[in-house]
Amino acid sequence: MSEHSPFDSTLRPASGAAWRVRWFHIIFGHEDAAGRLFDVILIVAILASIAVAVFDTVAQAHILYGSIFYALEWFFTLAFTVEYVMRITVVDRPWRYMRSFFGIVDILAVLPTWISLVAAGSQYLLVVRALRILRIFRILKLTRYVGEADLLWFTLVRARRKVLIFFSTILTLVLIFGALMYLIEGPEDGFTSIPTSMYWAIVTMTTVGFGDITPKTTLGKLLTSLIILIGYSIIAVPTGIFTAELAAGMRAKRKRVSCTHCGQADHEGDARHCRICGTALPSKND
Repeated sequence: MSEHSPFDSTLRPASGAAWRVRWFHIIFGHEDAAGRLFDVILIVAILASIAVAVFDTVAQAHILYGSIFYALEWFFTLAFTVEYVMRITVVDRPWRYMRSFFGIVDILAVLPTWISLVAAGSQYLLVVRALRILRIFRILKLTRYVGEADLLWFTLVRARRKVLIFFSTILTLVLIFGALMYLIEGPEDGFTSIPTSMYWAIVTMTTVGFGDITPKTTLGKLLTSLIILIGYSIIAVPTGIFTAELAAGMRAKRKRVSCTHCGQADHEGDARHCRICGTALPSKND
């Protein structure tokens, strides 16, 4: 994980035995061959465990390979449990890691299978089924290996106020239009309450249009047309906000060092040569 990650930036190796420091760099680092090999093995295990969880829900596959899926599930659960224990063993503040985003994801990856041991009765069948589906959360473990995830995360953080204002405006419009449709159409046309009318307004404004509730009156249809037009006009707003912040973040990551030969100042963060003329770039410390 990058040292600039919003999730693991405060992690430090536990003091004491040298093996803890070594395993900290293997598990959390990517600088040496051992750390990269650990990452590759873990990525393969995550993808394989997700495949098992997905195909186990197919009735025919479960009948033919159910016992194999069961054995593989326990193999992955034990492997991820050992990984989780190792992670909290080699960090200096285990409780902080356990409460972090990836700490919660790691426990979600193994908890459903362990809980199924104590909820194995027929009366808990639906509960166990729901818990088993939670194994899909293992896919979130992959985000720690995507370097650009940090940029996306910081983009969301920078845009949070604009997005919050946007969604507050949308909720206000949904409440207004929902209340109006409740008054115009009424319960006899399916708009039985304001919350139901708000649900209809959301479906209409997002241009999904399930069709389970439709206006019958002329005034209601006119209002629906207005909501659809508003929906088309605002649906691109959050995309524009996020794109603008993402572009700003990408520009900030670029290397602001001028080429001594052609004067080009816009380069990638890890660039060593000018992208225009190929001249070696001076170091920022020069």
